[in-house]
Amino acid sequence: MSEKRDYYEVLGVDKKATDQELKKAFRSLARKYHPDKNPDDEEAEARFKEVQEAYAILSNSDQRRQYDTFGHNRPGGDPFSGGFQGVNINFEDIFGDGLDSIFTQFFGGGRQRRREPKGSDLLVRHRLSFEAMFNGSEE
Repeated sequence: MSEKRDYYEVLGVDKKATDQELKKAFRSLARKYHPDKNPDDEEAEARFKEVQEAYAILSNSDQRRQYDTFGHNRPGGDPFSGGFQGVNINFEDIFGDGLDSIFTQFFGGGRQRRREPKGSDLLVRHRLSFEAMFNGSEE
């Protein structure tokens, strides 16, 4: 793997592949070559990293456009070089929601889900007589 392969070839998709097709191919290959499924297999680990790198570039619309234009030989330096730097991958994308319960069982809580920020509380003061409140008056 001294020379980088075409990222579309790595994922086994056409250059006109949609985001959904890229994601589907990535998930399938990531499952197949994941180091947990292939312990002590250096070739599978290298392939897994190659798949991650390809998906990281092709799933980002700006980087994909640059890659489609220049390939690995971008003028002014290769933004894709430097070896594997790591990719932020949501394991839910690869394995679905199944790992959540496993993490919860083993580590007591799993990963925290991101919550949408709540709106600020509203406080309204309104004077109402006890009699009006009790009788259901609409003041």
